[in-house]
Amino acid sequence: MLQIGIKMDNFKILLVDDEPDILEVISYNLEKEGFQVITSQNGQEAIKIAKQELPNLIILDLTMPGMDGVETCEEIRKVPALKNTLIAFLTARNEDYSQIAGFDAGADDYISKPIKTKVLVSRIRALLKRYTNQAISPDKAMPGEAIEVGDLTIDKDRYIIVYKGQKIALPKKEFELLNLLASKPERVFTRNEIYNEVWGDNIIVGDRTIDVHISKVRDKIGQDRIVTIKGVGYKFMKD
Repeated sequence: MLQIGIKMDNFKILLVDDEPDILEVISYNLEKEGFQVITSQNGQEAIKIAKQELPNLIILDLTMPGMDGVETCEEIRKVPALKNTLIAFLTARNEDYSQIAGFDAGADDYISKPIKTKVLVSRIRALLKRYTNQAISPDKAMPGEAIEVGDLTIDKDRYIIVYKGQKIALPKKEFELLNLLASKPERVFTRNEIYNEVWGDNIIVGDRTIDVHISKVRDKIGQDRIVTIKGVGYKFMKD
């Protein structure tokens, strides 16, 4: 059982998939575990339901007609009331570029099909444990807290980056990656530390995921601010 001091029936999960059979099977198994489950068969409807129900976790199929999973995820991330809602893709697409697109859109996890029910439930429990830890974490609860390093300011409460006086919009994972590195300038963060802190130790991503995200952050704040320590990891430079 999930040992986080909160009953699982307090957790609300929105399942989004265009195949009714998949919704029925997953809903049945999650409800057996005590979760509240809501379903939707398309992205536009899912966004409306999410705004009304404010689920703790949204599980999205990647390939849906009309608005696909990536577009749906991006739209959900624009809704302030859903800022802390976890989003996981559950899909048969397991290419690196599909995973990177999912994380760039703001996903917290990427789960590949086929997956055994017990494993899926375990992944969901791990995600919801992170949700609870975020909710009670002191550094999440302090409004207006910011990191300032030279000409870079990171406002964690408002998800805003200001670089040389200009606001920069970063996807969620890029923001979290930059925030981690800049939180301790000159300190070398190993690749494992970055995976665990930004993607979570229960999430499996492609080997080049960090490199791709680092490259994108460098494009926005300068190539020399994040230094590669070959064979170890990365560090953020003060100047």
